[in-house]
Amino acid sequence: MSSKAAGAMPEITIYSTAVCPYCVAAKNFLKSKGQSWTEVRIDLDPVAREKMMAATRRTSVPQIFIGDLHIGGYDDMMAMHRAGKLEPLFTGARP
Repeated sequence: MSSKAAGAMPEITIYSTAVCPYCVAAKNFLKSKGQSWTEVRIDLDPVAREKMMAATRRTSVPQIFIGDLHIGGYDDMMAMHRAGKLEPLFTGARP
């Protein structure tokens, strides 16, 4: 049997830096939705920065993942929210 329960909440990962107002806004929004996340500070970890850039082909932060799905940055996440496509991802639904 898999160690991951069926319907388990996917982990949210936010790649961020210390001085990033959009990172703060993204975390505040997720907090308002009752979500938790793992924050990866790319300003402190050059290897993580390289990993983020390889996975996203972007250099800006935040870069947000729900499970292994790349959501994009703050504006991308808010556009998905407005379209009603973000919240289902929190429960493990795929787009």
